[in-house]
Amino acid sequence: MTDDVIGSATASAPGTCGELVQGMTGGAHFLVTCPINQFSRAAATLRVGDSGRADVAVRGIDHLPKARQAVAATLEKLAPNLGIANLTAEITITNPIPAGKGMGSSSADIAAAVGAVGLAAGKPFPPDDIAGIALSVEPTDGVMFPGIALIDHRCGSIAESLGAPPPMEVIVIDTGGTVDTLEFNQTDRTALWEKVASRTDEALELVREGVRRGDPKSVGRGATISAQAGCPPVMAEWVQRAVAFADEQGAAGINVAHSGTVVGILLDARERRSKPVYRRAQEAFADAESVQHFRMIGGGVR
Repeated sequence: MTDDVIGSATASAPGTCGELVQGMTGGAHFLVTCPINQFSRAAATLRVGDSGRADVAVRGIDHLPKARQAVAATLEKLAPNLGIANLTAEITITNPIPAGKGMGSSSADIAAAVGAVGLAAGKPFPPDDIAGIALSVEPTDGVMFPGIALIDHRCGSIAESLGAPPPMEVIVIDTGGTVDTLEFNQTDRTALWEKVASRTDEALELVREGVRRGDPKSVGRGATISAQAGCPPVMAEWVQRAVAFADEQGAAGINVAHSGTVVGILLDARERRSKPVYRRAQEAFADAESVQHFRMIGGGVR
């Protein structure tokens, strides 16, 4: 390309192990994030193009239509502020997070790409703006918010950072297969969430208090209640097995991807037992597609 370069930048956003809590409160859908130390990384170069209109090119792994749509919306937002109608962006995305597992792969792609474009333009976006762009594409995880976040993943009516995560590690068990998040969210599950609202309310309060006090046990108890209350039927047996394993190992609890294929064993990192528990999990869940070990971290675009 011979177009004039406006700026270049890189940004990253974390994936997740499902959610710590999911449900409904006050008539709004919500989830509480469970960010882990696995990242989507985006590199963005902005140019003044010669096409006479805003355009976007996204390069990365396979086809990334969601990231492409989000970057196009970002360009439309930026172009008037920059006074450049024919704004173009070239994005390279590198993402080891598996898609269709409930690990926030596309949310991390979008957050990283939008964050990189904003930085390249010299106009970094706050988390609320990144979430708004993401929600224009699909229901989103809250990985663009710092710490552990509570977010209305469908409409964005709720967006709150609960605080930094307690010292926790997560053994991620992938039960196999994939879930189409867009298709999953087209089904109205309001009746299900209303039926278990008292349990998810309890789960949310336990997690909120656990984050506030830096208490992994409280976070684990809340996440376990949510997993048992709201997991899809196809995941019920895996959740039961995970709860039994967590109890045997003295873990803080478990969590689940409510629209995915992964279950997490939540550990108090201060106990320094994660390596032997991880090895036992590999044996106990030898029929899983994979068993991996991560740290729980704070969210946010970096």
